[in-house]
Amino acid sequence: MVSTNLPLSRTAAVAYAAVMEPAPEDTALMLRYIDGDVAAFETLYGRHNDALYRYLLRRCRHHDNAEDIFQEVWGKIIKARSSYRPTAKFTTFMYRVAHNCYIDHIRRNKRHSHTIDVEPDSYPNPGESPETLTERGLLRRRLDAAIQELPDEQRDAFLLHQEAGLTVDQIASVTGSNFETAKSRLRYAVKKLRAAIDESAELS
Repeated sequence: MVSTNLPLSRTAAVAYAAVMEPAPEDTALMLRYIDGDVAAFETLYGRHNDALYRYLLRRCRHHDNAEDIFQEVWGKIIKARSSYRPTAKFTTFMYRVAHNCYIDHIRRNKRHSHTIDVEPDSYPNPGESPETLTERGLLRRRLDAAIQELPDEQRDAFLLHQEAGLTVDQIASVTGSNFETAKSRLRYAVKKLRAAIDESAELS
């Protein structure tokens, strides 16, 4: 009987190790990028670009503005790499930069701060019925409209939690507030959104 315990080829062994090795954390990737590993930055970008763009788009409701701020955020992260210190999670650092870039953009463009060119999408699933797609779209529009009615600080806290997945501690760090203030803003935002959606459902 022939033994099946044959040694792996070098290529197969490397591939196997790559599959078994856990993905590096964001902070480790940023530190590798600081040391000159461009591929590490590309991994970071690929990991977070979608969520970051959604956050900015839902903050300013304008594609061009969101794209401008998006590019500015990554540009600032690249420029700040030499002074980066892993005192917080990379996502906290990234969204702090995004939060500040958004505020700076609004201050520079006050006349256009209420310009809107975004319609909320319903994230359709090909397997869903037309009735389900319609209902999902209506719910999405109700939620989006309710989000836009929130006070700016509550809206920011909600989007940082929903789109970025940040904890209350991280939201406080990003927005420069204390824990209780961030917690209160998020709680009131969720309460108002639930009430608005329930009211819209009753009227429909």
